[in-house]
Amino acid sequence: MNAIGLAQIAIVLAAVMAAAVPLGAHVARVLTGQRNLLSPILSPIERLFYKLSGVDPAREQSWLSYTIAMLVFSVAGFGSLYALQRFQHLLPLDPQGFDPVPADLAFNTAISFVTNTNWQNYAGETTMSHLTQMLGLTVHNFLSAATGLAMAFALARGFARAESPTVGNFWVDLTRSTLYLLLPLAIVFALVLVALGVPQTLLGSVEATTLEGAKQIIAIGPVASQEAIKELGTNGGGFFNANSAHPFESPDAITNSLEIFALLVIPFSLAFAFGRIVGDIRQGRAIAITMMIVLVVGVLVAYWAEAGGNPLLTEIGVDAAPGNMEGKEVRFGVATSALFAAATTGTSTGAVNSMHDSFMPLGGLVPLFNMLMGSIAPGGVGAGLYGFLVLVVIAVFVAGLMVGRTPEYLGKKIETREMKLAMLAVLVYPLCVLGFSAASVMLKTALDSLNNAGPHGLSEILYAFASTTDNNGSAFAGLSGNTLWYNTTLGLAMAFGRFAYVIPVLAIAGALAEKIRAPASSGTFPTHGPLFVGLLIGVIVILYLLQYFPALALGPIVEHLLLQSGKLF
Repeated sequence: MNAIGLAQIAIVLAAVMAAAVPLGAHVARVLTGQRNLLSPILSPIERLFYKLSGVDPAREQSWLSYTIAMLVFSVAGFGSLYALQRFQHLLPLDPQGFDPVPADLAFNTAISFVTNTNWQNYAGETTMSHLTQMLGLTVHNFLSAATGLAMAFALARGFARAESPTVGNFWVDLTRSTLYLLLPLAIVFALVLVALGVPQTLLGSVEATTLEGAKQIIAIGPVASQEAIKELGTNGGGFFNANSAHPFESPDAITNSLEIFALLVIPFSLAFAFGRIVGDIRQGRAIAITMMIVLVVGVLVAYWAEAGGNPLLTEIGVDAAPGNMEGKEVRFGVATSALFAAATTGTSTGAVNSMHDSFMPLGGLVPLFNMLMGSIAPGGVGAGLYGFLVLVVIAVFVAGLMVGRTPEYLGKKIETREMKLAMLAVLVYPLCVLGFSAASVMLKTALDSLNNAGPHGLSEILYAFASTTDNNGSAFAGLSGNTLWYNTTLGLAMAFGRFAYVIPVLAIAGALAEKIRAPASSGTFPTHGPLFVGLLIGVIVILYLLQYFPALALGPIVEHLLLQSGKLF
């Protein structure tokens, strides 16, 4: 670790927080239907959309109707994206003449992009036509992120309202999130990327002559438009197989820093937006600070682990000064590679600018543990906020037990129903991750996909199911996932991780919206100060360590001990 690397990390994170506060104010105005900076231009378009689709923006929904609308929309999105992949060879904008995507891979990819996971068991530049990339994948990068935003603010309304039978209108939330937030930001960011050298074209490829005089075919396409929403929507699905490590997706250190900024800024802004919606900015600030503390700790641990280099290589004379550069781009270096790894897994983005499989054991533990926590620091667009608020509910329940009072948060009593629903949501992750991982280590067809045996092989399997269940989408890159077993089980993990988790969350939103708001009293536990931040961090760490410690001990921790002893061969 050195001062330059720490300064690079600090500058990016400071820029994120500086932009998140005003952006949070904009998000709050958009999701509460208030007039905002873009209203004069976009309000007529919004009204036209409602008129054409038959949506009454004044008609709100109960939590159950809201949930059904979300599920119907997601199922329709899955079906259309699956069909688009299967018939891409018959459709236009296929300049390279790609074949239809195989059924199991199309199933996996359709679930992946509908759930905001963007797990890719394929190389985009050799599998997907331009039409599939643009009309299918890029469109769902917007819609899946907007769906997450809608669900987060349905829960926020549950805390903000009193004695209300409704939590909003899913179609209105979906439209406003896309029209006023994701689309304008993505257009601006895409233009910035084009100006900095990222391709944006409908050509399929170009021919280049190498230094040796050989001919090389280089794939190109509409990269900048997908890259922009890939980061802003915390999606992560890259145009190229190498993702943000590819020079066409991120040419230099400037685009690298901008992409890290883009994948963090909306999730952090949602914490400040939540504070405005519930009428107490301090609550949003406390959540944002907690998210930042967890993120910074992860970044520093990963940077420390990678900056020390590989002891096995040091023993044979390799200079350890640059750190562990295996699987990393020289144009990015160790510091921002560690920051990208922690940020992309802390936000459920899943984009990568280095190969996590090549990280040192403790460096790789950081992105793995981020996902096992549910990618809540600061979380995906929308998904991070509602995931964090579930942990807030658990934390205030623990605080209530400690002081002998009925737990409360923002004037709403947290009772048996809310706690059962919160625990039901939280238990979805370990059941999927540990259950599917246990099945995979018992089956030869699953073990045949591993590039490594022993503790690192276990880490690869754990990472895959943590990534998909958490709707993150990054991979250790040591597991060959394009098989019938993994395409199917990873697809199921994505579906359970998104829908089995969020249905209890929306039920919590409905239960809270119906409750009366109790005024704060002298005995009310404050939820905006350092004490609550500390309690929340404690609950997060203890809760997830208890669930996953045996698996982590057999995977990256054992691998670290073997590496230090020089026996990792």
